[in-house]
Amino acid sequence: MTDIHIRKDGHAGRITLNRPKALNALTYDMCLSLEEALWTWRDDPTVKLVLIDAEGEKAFCAGGDIAQMYATGKAGDFAYGQQFWRDEYRMNALIAEYPKPVVSFLQGFTMGGGVGVGCHGSHRVVGDSSRIAMPECGIGLIPDVGGSFLLARAPGRLGEYLGLTADRMGPGDAIHAGFANLYLPEDRWEGVKAALCTDGNVAALTTAALSAPDAPLAAEQGEIDRLFAGEALRDILNALKSDGGTFAEAALGKLTRNAPLSMACTVEILHRLRTGTLNIRKALDLEYRFTSRAMERGDFIEGIRAAIIDKDKSPKWTHDPDGVPTADMAAMLRPVTGEKLSFEKRTHGMKIGFIGLGNMGAPMAENLAKAGHHVTGFDMATVTVNGVSNARSAVDAASDADVVVTMLPNGDILKSVAAQVIPVMRKGAVLLDCSTVDVDSARRVATDAEAAGLLPLDAPVSGGIGGAAAGTLTFMVGGSEEAYRKALPLFEIMGQKSVHCGASGNGQAAKICNNMILGVTMIATCEAFALADKLGLDRQAMFDVVSTSSGYSWSMNAYCPAPGIGPQSPADNGYKPGFAADLMLKDLRLSQQAAEASDADTPLGQAATELYRQFVEDEDGTGRDFSAMLPRFEKRGRS
Repeated sequence: MTDIHIRKDGHAGRITLNRPKALNALTYDMCLSLEEALWTWRDDPTVKLVLIDAEGEKAFCAGGDIAQMYATGKAGDFAYGQQFWRDEYRMNALIAEYPKPVVSFLQGFTMGGGVGVGCHGSHRVVGDSSRIAMPECGIGLIPDVGGSFLLARAPGRLGEYLGLTADRMGPGDAIHAGFANLYLPEDRWEGVKAALCTDGNVAALTTAALSAPDAPLAAEQGEIDRLFAGEALRDILNALKSDGGTFAEAALGKLTRNAPLSMACTVEILHRLRTGTLNIRKALDLEYRFTSRAMERGDFIEGIRAAIIDKDKSPKWTHDPDGVPTADMAAMLRPVTGEKLSFEKRTHGMKIGFIGLGNMGAPMAENLAKAGHHVTGFDMATVTVNGVSNARSAVDAASDADVVVTMLPNGDILKSVAAQVIPVMRKGAVLLDCSTVDVDSARRVATDAEAAGLLPLDAPVSGGIGGAAAGTLTFMVGGSEEAYRKALPLFEIMGQKSVHCGASGNGQAAKICNNMILGVTMIATCEAFALADKLGLDRQAMFDVVSTSSGYSWSMNAYCPAPGIGPQSPADNGYKPGFAADLMLKDLRLSQQAAEASDADTPLGQAATELYRQFVEDEDGTGRDFSAMLPRFEKRGRS
């Protein structure tokens, strides 16, 4: 028998965890198999409920199998762990939101990953042997797999107590805290399971359930609420230290064993979850922000080493309990870049044709391939991209694709490529153009694509080559809501933000308006630095004033054109292009073309266009970053 036994039994879909010697620890393959079964049974009318149990008496599931995570993370490969967590969390949400009853029988230890499988369903049964806990802070993680959702809903400050101390709950405490909702002596479980399968009705379970046993933590609720009410970990520690009582001393002893960064973030997550609407997806999203960084920037590797590998129980945490900087905590909980957590049904990858594998297109295509999509690329030049198959032509790349992505130099080339690929694309496929072209070309291609039964999108990008490689681009998207929703998972892989701007062509309109502002403000920023030089004003002093005053702008604060001032930028690398002046000139010309067609007065846009034209065509701007306007102005006088 395999590690997980999946079958239909009467009116029940049955899932049995079958690794009793490993305390039924959840492997990655078990996680995927469990999710696949749930999706299969979701729309099966013969399946009335789902029943999840486990072999052995010691544990329902004592956690996730983290050996492979440790091995890969120790080698500097963080992608495996991130993929595991994304897929596991999607499965956790599926159980919590499942439209049919999900019944779990939680004997023995149910911890960590076991909570994610067993404690989100509609009917969670505990018996006298049940011991449920969230011990993640002890290994440099946070209570995850939706555990923060359960902790945030627990009475009073019980969530903080359980999350920070990893205290084990017996059956009464588990029901009091909301991790379970039914108590039934274990010698009656098999009979109830048989009835559930035969009848497909949870009435057999609710009728058999008994009153919950005593809950020791309920008796301690007042003290827990008083001691764990602080706004931050430091407040909780101070309260425990100053109390001096037996309960406080025992709790403090448990906290001193855990990773301070993990505990500080746990408190912060619980507080955030209690603000606004609380749901499983919000909890999992916050959890993934931490866990996706836990190996590279947190204490997870050290925690596993000390607890599982070397077993010396002496982890060397990166912070002292009283000294977790707010900045470090914020860094662990900021929104994720790169591939994000998704709750959509797992696919085996879209078939994507990618046409235009230049400086921007190649890393975008590579990120799609890394995410598991089947990407076939074509470029006029010979290009090799990791994970991307090469096609002989644009037509070959587009044939039978779910999505065709184009990243091309101008509108004429876009129209030419579109004329080739639209006839071979299957109806309902998305034609996703990420080029920056004129609005008219974008709308003409969209009209032709719609006539052929396709879903066109114009989605130019902002973020440059670095953003393409890092998966942090911003997409400005024009097209139908249906097309946008279908392409959204791809935007989330290639970028950190996408904005649906409305009908076809509006993505290009947003891009050229944005870049007209950027071109104008960069010129003004460079002029101001050159003027400051001539007035004898120190550049750092100018930056310190302007970056915190009304002159604040992205050109100044994030992309400062003065070397050695502000955050790292192309100015610190000899003005090697992040965004080339040639491309800025192209975008400014597009803005003026659109302004002329729509009879819009844009005098500053016109002036910026002419200045960049001179810089690129008459001076030394070709091949330099668009912020290299600063050395240009440094050398010029008033005339």
